[in-house]
Amino acid sequence: MQTYELVYIISSELNSAEVEQKAKEIESAIQAKEGVILRSEKLTAQTLAYPIKGKSSGYFGLLDMQIAQNHVKDIKEVLEKDGKILRHFIIVKKPFKELKERRTRKPEFAGAATPTQSQSPFKHEEQAEVKEVSTEDLNKKLDEILGE
Repeated sequence: MQTYELVYIISSELNSAEVEQKAKEIESAIQAKEGVILRSEKLTAQTLAYPIKGKSSGYFGLLDMQIAQNHVKDIKEVLEKDGKILRHFIIVKKPFKELKERRTRKPEFAGAATPTQSQSPFKHEEQAEVKEVSTEDLNKKLDEILGE
């Protein structure tokens, strides 16, 4: 048996009692075909983004079910024959693969005391010693480099 998700829209012409009865009929049709209902969400009335079969609002229903593949067509036929069901959609729910936990880098200063102004947590920010250099020394070095 495969797991499926059924989403359907029932016409807003029906009152709430008739809508509940229609949802029970859908569930009983699934169970009659040896299907198992895993989850059923409460029907909610919503305005449609665009008219479907001349209706601008409807009741949305959602079912998760397990049923044999050869019975899915029978369920589709039941839903298509019912004029009060504006739209339906059955999709295969594949089991999701559980992902491994990602490794993360730990900061280098973890476990050590918090860095102070003289200590930097990063290696590339180390302060170099500053030496004073005279302009004469700079000129000599430039002459050596330029070869003049």
